[in-house]
Amino acid sequence: WADIVTLYQEEIAELERRGCTYIQIDDPVLTYFLDDRLRANTADIGEDPDQLLGLYGDVLNACMEKRSSDTYVSIHLCRGNAQSQWIAEGSYEAMAEELFPRVNVDAWFMEYDDDRSGGFEPLRYMPNGVKVVLGLITTKSGEMEDPSEIRARIDEAAKIMPLNNLALSPQCGFASIDIGNKITYDQQIQKLQMVLDISEDVWGNARCSRGH
Repeated sequence: WADIVTLYQEEIAELERRGCTYIQIDDPVLTYFLDDRLRANTADIGEDPDQLLGLYGDVLNACMEKRSSDTYVSIHLCRGNAQSQWIAEGSYEAMAEELFPRVNVDAWFMEYDDDRSGGFEPLRYMPNGVKVVLGLITTKSGEMEDPSEIRARIDEAAKIMPLNNLALSPQCGFASIDIGNKITYDQQIQKLQMVLDISEDVWGNARCSRGH
């Protein structure tokens, strides 16, 4: 664990030296703690999933503790994406109380494109001022979402935490491996345009600023 912390600290320092002030950490492992099947696998190898989750939070904080005060750090909670597949399912409730209040990031990118992710209730544990980017637009297929339904889901999340602390994005990247997902280039462009259109409608052009 100490070696991992050192590696991250050195990477962040080098990015900052090169002028980078926005860093996003992609973490496809944390969502394993949401899935009953994967939690059982962890227990089968002799680990306590809840204790290990707390350790992951400690390690993440240690990785970022030496970052510059003007470096904005976000974390993406990935549930698997390669070739339009997925790995983990389950509500964020299993990690919310343990991690959301104490992991020292500025924003969380959270996948919410289908029922596998549960509801927005776990967002009640987010500290004031921390941003949550709602991944409501799927990258796993080219089927276009209904913009009115996306706006309704944003409104639903805004009942849990302030609207100004929310943002919108695709649920993941359009390609996790070189051959990408089962979606065309034109469909990707249409989905990104939808994100822009809905964001401007809900928050206005100010949401294009850094960290949003």
